[in-house]
Amino acid sequence: MGKYFGTDGFRGEANVDLKAEDAFKIGRFLGWYYKEKHPGERCRIVIGKDTRRSSYMFEDALCSGITSSGADAYLMHVTTTPSVAYIVRVDGFDCGIMISASHNPYYDNGIKVISGSGEKIDDDTIDKIEEYLDGRIPELPLARRDEIGRTVDFASGRNRYIGYLISLADRSFKDKDVALDCSNGSASSIAKPVFDALGARTHVMACEPNGTNINDGVGSTHVEKLREFVLKEHCDIGFAYDGDADRCLCVDENGELINGDQIMYACGKLMKEKGELSEDMIVVTVMSNFGLFKAFDREGIRYEKTKVGDRFVYECMAKHDYSLGGEQSGHIIFSKYATTGDGILTSLRMMEVLLERKCSASKLVEDCPMYPQCLKNVRVSSKEAALSNAKVQAAVDAVAKKLSDTGRILVRESGTEPVIRVMVEAATEKECEDLVDEVIAVIEKEGLKETDA
Repeated sequence: MGKYFGTDGFRGEANVDLKAEDAFKIGRFLGWYYKEKHPGERCRIVIGKDTRRSSYMFEDALCSGITSSGADAYLMHVTTTPSVAYIVRVDGFDCGIMISASHNPYYDNGIKVISGSGEKIDDDTIDKIEEYLDGRIPELPLARRDEIGRTVDFASGRNRYIGYLISLADRSFKDKDVALDCSNGSASSIAKPVFDALGARTHVMACEPNGTNINDGVGSTHVEKLREFVLKEHCDIGFAYDGDADRCLCVDENGELINGDQIMYACGKLMKEKGELSEDMIVVTVMSNFGLFKAFDREGIRYEKTKVGDRFVYECMAKHDYSLGGEQSGHIIFSKYATTGDGILTSLRMMEVLLERKCSASKLVEDCPMYPQCLKNVRVSSKEAALSNAKVQAAVDAVAKKLSDTGRILVRESGTEPVIRVMVEAATEKECEDLVDEVIAVIEKEGLKETDA
């Protein structure tokens, strides 16, 4: 991870950690950088944003930087991260930018840079951007006269992406009642039109963004509202997206959660039966549940574990040409159709499984039960200090010894926030929580927890 860019872009509180000046400079650098790489050609950069109030500010700042460097900025407006990745790739843009802080609260925001191949930008380019942000690269030349770039309305790109999603379904969703929790975010402009076009009886919630209600008690990090909504509307299945709709979680007809691990199980099992699962392999992260691994072993599905982060999952998939991978949090990648996690695409693939199996959503995952798991986040003043603290390490080792082969503990740093994540899987929920709290108590006692100002 760089100084500013984590595993999922430059993210932080708007006008505190991430300022309009930063967005302007990122735009300045990217416009100049790609113009230098392709001399004599007009550089084209496509931009999407989520529904946060600050997204409009950052969009304007990026456009000013891009055009002042002599490149053109194409605006998809409110759209999803995977839609930007798709359009960048199929329309030959030099790069793409998504303005979003994903599942974070509305006052945070972020800038994700996407390569011309629709993948997360490479580390070398990120290093160069950070050098420019820190003033370690001399000031860049400004475009003049007819070399100054322009801003282009490109809402048609979002519409074409909607058409692409619709084209991926090979059967009608007629007579299926489907609930969609759009998180008052990017999915608000895309998800319902897709399901309506495919014939579903679509029931929508959290689809009225106002700039400050994105992820506010709704979406993939707050599925309890969707669970109530599915039961109230008597739906066959429900899908919850996050702020930029690159992740998806499900709720079955009984209001029970189907997490990312179980989604991979249901989809991967069918793909294996159809000969569509490359090398019978699914790429997961170290956070995936023991229950998933047991189910995979029973079904003859192989799995490879990576570090947490859809970037690492995709890198492994791309290196070995694997067809399915993802995270428990709902970042699921189907490499035949996308280069990134795509929440709406994931929900379409789950609908295909539901229709193929001709059963209820709960039946799809009844043979893939999850082990009890407790995950708690601790905001710390220094992630490095917390992880290297001798007493914290001793507490983690003590928990691991208690669990032996009946569970596990995982302590890791967030790639996007000043947070340490402590996770335990064990025989009971109480044991999980008690053991997590043991480690957190040591973090607090050592004075590593961030205190309110």
